[in-house]
Amino acid sequence: LQGEMAKLQEELKTRTLEATAGGGVVKVSINGEKQILSVKIDPAAVDPEDVEMLEDLIAVAVNEAIKKVDDMMTQEMSKLTGGMKIPGMF
Repeated sequence: LQGEMAKLQEELKTRTLEATAGGGVVKVSINGEKQILSVKIDPAAVDPEDVEMLEDLIAVAVNEAIKKVDDMMTQEMSKLTGGMKIPGMF
């Protein structure tokens, strides 16, 4: 089981997930190691008079992307362990 878990963890690190904010005006791509791969911003979201809104949208998208990675890891590990909670594992 330990070998299977290690193999699955390595596989999950290579997966790419996306999260958006502001109805899709900010899009973040992240991998399973929680490394941000890209940030795409719709030019319509860039308002020099309201930089704070853009900053908030980026933070929301990044946090959602990280949550998606955590959820993916938990779900995939749960499949492997049959739903057992193993201390120290996600």
